[in-house]
Amino acid sequence: MKQYIYNKGKNGLRTLCCLAAWLVAVVASAQVSVEATIDSLQLLIGEQTKIRLEVSLNANDPLTLPLLKDTLVTGVEILEVAQPDTQRLNNGKRWVVSQEYLVTSFDSALYYLPPFEVKVNGRPYLSKALALKVYSVPVDTLHPDQFFGPKTVRAVPLTWDDVSVLVYAVLAMLLLGAVAVFFVIRYRNNKPIIKIIKVQPKLPPHLAAMQQIEQIKADKAVQRENPKLYYTELTDVIRTYIRERFGFNALEMTSSEIVERLLQEKDKESVADLQRLLETADLVKFAKHAPLMNENDMNLLNAIDFINETKQEEDPHAKKEPTEIKVEEKRSKQGRRVLLASIAVTALGAAVALYVMVRQIIDLFF
Repeated sequence: MKQYIYNKGKNGLRTLCCLAAWLVAVVASAQVSVEATIDSLQLLIGEQTKIRLEVSLNANDPLTLPLLKDTLVTGVEILEVAQPDTQRLNNGKRWVVSQEYLVTSFDSALYYLPPFEVKVNGRPYLSKALALKVYSVPVDTLHPDQFFGPKTVRAVPLTWDDVSVLVYAVLAMLLLGAVAVFFVIRYRNNKPIIKIIKVQPKLPPHLAAMQQIEQIKADKAVQRENPKLYYTELTDVIRTYIRERFGFNALEMTSSEIVERLLQEKDKESVADLQRLLETADLVKFAKHAPLMNENDMNLLNAIDFINETKQEEDPHAKKEPTEIKVEEKRSKQGRRVLLASIAVTALGAAVALYVMVRQIIDLFF
């Protein structure tokens, strides 16, 4: 009896061990799943379809995908193998790795596609088998009149798109060639460069002074509101005129020094009005004298009279100053280098345009 109980217990323990091993194998196999799907089960000859292989496994487990190159099975060709795509699930604990195969067939038949084999941790796993039916293109042999024979060769008319590149190439070649020839001629002649400088003729002192006085006369607001500025501008014009007319620097002299020097050149009567103008200007500028409007006008007339009485008329026989001056300069080394660079660039551009033109002619007519 004891022996029977012992044997029975031993058999039960063995059964439990087998059950545990089976559960472990089931759990282990459940951690890896391999699935293969196909987009279309039926194709015409030459059509394409995609087969998708998807493997679900634990993260970081080493995975080996099937190495397929040209054919899946005899009659089914592999056109493209995409890069594997990995999707992470359960916070990165699980991975789903998928890979796509683009296949086609040129023979009509029913193809059996064997299971795909992958290896996870060195252990093989298989997907389900697939099937692919390839049909030939139906041909109606009972009505041969529906078939059309080869067409005759037809001349295709030229359009602007066909000849536009040729036209632009010809224009560019002619233009760049002409420019290159022009630069070559300029380089070989080595002619001097002629520069024309425009010179503004200088006005006589009395005319320049009268222009400035006319501007002062036109500004009535300065006469009324700022007499100091008015007399400063007026005396500056007179001092500049004296310097240009009599040859001494009246701008750096006092009013009395100017009058004393002018008395050496002119009589006292011609300088008297100018002396009153200078004395009034000194009072306004340094003693804050407030002149009346008629006094301002009188001093302006005194300045005009002094200029008219002392002006020096132009000699009608005197040679006039030129308004333009021509300056000749020899071309520098830098200028010659620029010409050489221009010749090289334009010649190269013309050669490229000629090459494009020849290629277009060959493509269009030969």
